[in-house]
Amino acid sequence: MKKNRVCELFGIERPIVAGGMVWCSGWRLAAAVSNAGGLGLLGAGSMHPETLQEHIRKMKEATDKPWGVNLPLMYPEIDRLVELLIAEGVKIVFTSAGSPKKFTQRFHEAGIKVAHVVSSSKFARKCEEAGVDAVVAEGFEAGGHNGREETTTLCLIPQVRQATSLPLIAAGGIGSGEAILATEALGAEGVQIGTLFALAEESSAAEAFKRRCIATEEGDTMLCLKKIAPSRLVKNALYQQLAEAEARGAEAEELRTILGKAATKRGIFEGDVEGGELEIGQIASAVTDIHPVSVIMERLANEYNEAKARIQG
Repeated sequence: MKKNRVCELFGIERPIVAGGMVWCSGWRLAAAVSNAGGLGLLGAGSMHPETLQEHIRKMKEATDKPWGVNLPLMYPEIDRLVELLIAEGVKIVFTSAGSPKKFTQRFHEAGIKVAHVVSSSKFARKCEEAGVDAVVAEGFEAGGHNGREETTTLCLIPQVRQATSLPLIAAGGIGSGEAILATEALGAEGVQIGTLFALAEESSAAEAFKRRCIATEEGDTMLCLKKIAPSRLVKNALYQQLAEAEARGAEAEELRTILGKAATKRGIFEGDVEGGELEIGQIASAVTDIHPVSVIMERLANEYNEAKARIQG
C-alpha cells in the first residue's frame, strides 16, 4: 500500500482506519491498530465521559502513533464530550450521525482534524461545505447504524468521488486486501474497517459475540429497525422478534420496547447472543477465526500487494 493523502492527513503509515465501534473499540484495540501503522479510533458512542477520559489517557500510554476518537453527534452528552476531547488534546475526530457543521469549526480552532461519515454523495457535498478534512463513505454492507439510502459501497464510492475533492475513505464490507484495492480503483484513498477489528483479539466485545459472528454464513445479517435507525444485525432471537413486528407494521415505540434497555451492550459487550442486539457487517461470514490486530494488518497488506501484482501481471 502506498502513502497518499489519507496517510499524510493523519500521519499514518497505512491508509487503514479502524471503525470506532460501540462496545468494541476500547484503548486496547485502538492502540493495536495505531501501533500496526493504521489509525485506531476509540468508540465514544458507548462510553460515559469519565470512561472515555480513562480510555484516552490509556491510549496516550499505549502508543506514540496517531489515533483518534469516533464521536456520534446524536450522543446525549455531546457538548460534554466535545469539551473533553479538546481538553485532553485529542488530535483526530471522526464524526457521524448528525450535521458536520455543528462542531467542525470548534474542532479546527483546537487543532483537531475532522472526518465525517456519510451514506450519500449529497451528504459528502455538505461535508465539504462544512470544512471537514476528509469523508468516510459507508455502504450499507456495514454493521450497526446505516444510511437510509441502502447504497452499496461499490456504487457509493465513485459517486462520492465525483461529488467532492476531499480525501475519501471507503467503508462497508471491506475485509480483504483485494477489497481495499477495489475501492482504490473506484477513487478511495483509504478504508475504514469495522467487522475485522470488532472480531479481533484486542476488541473489547465479548468472546461469545465474536464466536457467534464468525459462525455466520452468507445472508445471516440483515438490515432492520428502519423506523428508528437502520441497523445491520445478526439474525438471532431478538432479530426475529423485531422482523416479525416490522412485517406487521409496528411503530417505532413498539420496536423500542422489544429492544429493551441497552440492547447493544447486552449483545456485544455482555455476550447475550440470542437476547441482545448483535451489530456486525456482512463481511463477518468471511471471517473464520479470531486473530490479533497485527496478524490482520499484515494479511491485508499482503493480500493487497499480491492482488495488485496479479492485475499488473
